[in-house]
Formats: sequence, C-alpha cells, structure tokens
Amino acid sequence: MTETPPRARHDLRLYAALFALGLVVYGLLAWSRLGKQSGAPHFVYQADAWLHGSIAVEPPLPADDWAVVETVVLDDGTEVSGRRMVTRKPFRLTKQAFRALDGREYGSCLSANQPAQKTCSMPGSRVRASRGYVHFVSFPPVPSLIMLPSALISGRAGNDVIPTIVFAALIVPLTLLLLRRLADAGHSTRTLREDLWLVALLAFGSVLVFSSVQGKVWYTAHVVGVVLALVYAWASIEARHPAIAGVALGLAALTRTSMAFMFPIFVFEVWRMAAKTTAAEAPPNASASLNLKTGRKQMWVAIRRPLLHFAIPIVVFAILGMLYNYVRFHSPTEFGHTYLALGDHRPVRQQTQIETWGLASYHYLSRNLSVALTLLPELLPRAPWVQISGHGLALWVTTPALLMVVWPRHKGALHLPLWLTVLFVALPSLFYMNSGWVQFGYRFSLDYLVFLVMLIAIGGRPLTSLVKTLIVLGIAINLFGAITFDRDWKYYRVAGNAYDAVVAN
Repeated sequence: MTETPPRARHDLRLYAALFALGLVVYGLLAWSRLGKQSGAPHFVYQADAWLHGSIAVEPPLPADDWAVVETVVLDDGTEVSGRRMVTRKPFRLTKQAFRALDGREYGSCLSANQPAQKTCSMPGSRVRASRGYVHFVSFPPVPSLIMLPSALISGRAGNDVIPTIVFAALIVPLTLLLLRRLADAGHSTRTLREDLWLVALLAFGSVLVFSSVQGKVWYTAHVVGVVLALVYAWASIEARHPAIAGVALGLAALTRTSMAFMFPIFVFEVWRMAAKTTAAEAPPNASASLNLKTGRKQMWVAIRRPLLHFAIPIVVFAILGMLYNYVRFHSPTEFGHTYLALGDHRPVRQQTQIETWGLASYHYLSRNLSVALTLLPELLPRAPWVQISGHGLALWVTTPALLMVVWPRHKGALHLPLWLTVLFVALPSLFYMNSGWVQFGYRFSLDYLVFLVMLIAIGGRPLTSLVKTLIVLGIAINLFGAITFDRDWKYYRVAGNAYDAVVAN
C-alpha cells in the first residue's frame, strides 16, 4: 500500500483546517439562525416539491419572489394561463389586461392588486373568471439540489441555513486550491502566505460573508455560484480539466444565469495551450508555408477535443434548463421572473418597471452602476451614527483591497481573459431590473468576484502593509454587515427615503 507523501498530508490538513475555519466563522455569525428555517426558504420548498413528484410549489408561501401563473376562463369558455397586467402610475399603464403565457393579451377587469377577485364581467373584458394559481420557484434550480437532504429529513420545514453555511465553508479551501493552481501553472508568483491573505479577502473580507449566513434564497444562490466559479476556474487553468470546467459552468448557469458567460478563461486557455503545443512540434527545417499549413491542422486537432469535452456538459445542462422552463412557462428562456409575485399573489414592487422596460434594459444601467461603484454609508450626527442604503455599499467600500486590480505590476496570459470574463458576467446584472435590494453590499459582484481575486493574484503587486491593512479593514466592514444585516435594521435605510425610492425605480 502506497504511503501518502508528507507534503500531501500537510496540504490535506491545511485544506481541512480552512474548511473547519469557514464552518466556525460562518456558523458563529449565523448563530441564532442555525436551528431554524430562514424567512425565504424557496429552495427547500422546491426540493420538497420534487420529492413529491411536482415542479409546482403548493401554498401557503412565505416571503416574495414567487413565480405565479394564473388560469382564467375567457368569454368563449376556453382557459388560458398567464398573469394580470399591473396598472399603476406614474407609468400610465391604464389598460387592464391579462397576458397569456404565449404573449397574447385579453381585456380584463381583474386587477393585479386584487388577487382575491374571482369574477370579471366588465364590458369589453374577455376574461370571465379566475380558476386559481400555480406557484413556481422563480430562481434557477441547482441550489435546490443541495436542499434535498434537508427536505428529506424535515419536508418543507427543512433547514436552509446549515446547507448554505457548509457550502460557504467549502469556499475557503477551494480558494486556496485555485490560487496554488495559478502558482503551479506559472501564472502567479505568490507565496502560500500571500495566497492565504487573498483567501481571507474573498472568504471573510467581501460581501460573501453577509450572504453566507442568511440561508435565504437570494443569498444561497450566490454562495453556490461562488463554489462553482472556483471549481470552473481551477479546471480551466491550462485547460487541464475540460469536462469538469464544462460541468461547473453548466451548473453555475442554472444557479446564477449571468454566470453562463464565464467561458472566456477556458477558451483562451485552450487556444494558448494548443499554440504552445503546436509551436513545440513544428518541424525545424520546414518552409514557412508548410509550417503554416501544418500549424493550422495541429491547432485544430489540439483545440477540438478539449472544446468538445467542455461543450458537451454545457449543452446537456442548457437543454435540461430549457425543458424545465418550457414545462413551467411555455418558454425555454423564462425562469419565472416575468411572473414575480408575493406569496398572496400581489405583484412585487418591481413589476411595473418590468412591464415598462422589461427584465433587462439600458434604463437600469445608471442606477446599477451607482449601486456597484458609488454608494457610501451615510454618517449621522446621532445614534446609530451610520446608515446604509437598502441598495448596499459600493464594491470598493466593502472590499477596499480590490482596488489592486486597477494597478497590476504584471499582465500575464490570463490578464485579458479574466477581465473579459468579469465584463461578460457583470453586464447582465448591470442591465437587470433589480439592483440587489435589499443588501449590505453589492451582492451581484459575487458572480465574478473570484475572477477579480485571480487578477490580484496574477498581478504581482506586493501585498504591502497597506494592502494587508485594507484586507483587514474589509474583514471588519463585512463582519459588521454579517452581524447587523436582517437583525438590526436601525443601521439600514430601506423605506421612507427619497433617494432609495428613486433608485429602486
């Protein structure tokens, strides 16, 4: 029997210790939440529905952000499913209508703000009565998979906080694994000690901290997404594990839709490694034209297999996701956010703007850029002394050490692919109708935060005392967020504020 090498044993102990550290830190910060279900257990409800052979979720339902499909009877006796249109100022959507799943609209006197109304006989209305509602989880389904054990044990009452914390704790060793992989591949010259500082930056000095200790649907999705981003990035370096990279990206896309655009790193690494192999195998005495012809053939051979292994799982997950959406909403690209509603069927606060500008629009860009880059805490002359907008704090405020990405000392082979990945993943959120409300910091940055940390790692700028101070400052800031968010609302400005009302719309 082969004995485990001493270095491997040392590495395993280190990674196990980091996982344990994550469990302890996130567990202590969650504390009173550990023994109970969160207030938004959508993924537990979905897992329980699957276990009972259903995609739809039965009421009663807590919180908001459910996809609600209503069935109504038309004047000719046919039944159609869809949703009521919102009629609310100042957007002047004064016509009352019912929009079916296929996009057709029917005149209706059913008001979106009166969900209990069952009959409708206004002149001009084709809708005659409501047959009731079907409820779906409006978020991509992968995080529901990690709630299956909890749902098996306790059904709909399953705990969603503990599974979230376990996955969050995985982020700590996985981050170090990724950073050491960068060093092994020659992309980074960081020492183990420096990499541990960067682990602390991501795991404890970012908005990941407050997101990890909630258990609620919005934040659990981010935690699972970060885990998958780490696995994807690790597998993509030198295109070493194309199938794993494809599986991780496919699962990430069914966790956080914008993460479907993480592909630049792998594609660039496939091309770089193929070019290196082709150059090494080129005949030394061949003519330029022969070298070119041979090189093209060798490049195609070198990139074909890893790209195929990468693409197959992505296509499989894409087909499964589209089928899942089609069964629910008759549209392969609709996860359910068009049908968002509260648990009692009333429309969510963003429904009017969705109907006016859609789920994604240039209209939302200035607001989202402001939330991501400019929001500061408000300093008060009296207790509680500081207040944070319900839209959160700017990315550089919660994690000030991220400013290092702007001034790299070195720009290696991964510099451009990483920035393209950040751009591709960030853009969908920047054009999205929601800013992340309500949050401590800009939580949508978790979709690409792993790649920003990688940029710091390969940038080569020394981790000076100033940089380490910024990392420690980020840890302190985010500990405050994890302790106070959704516990002590006096530190947050979430209602009744003119600025928030404007930014929210």
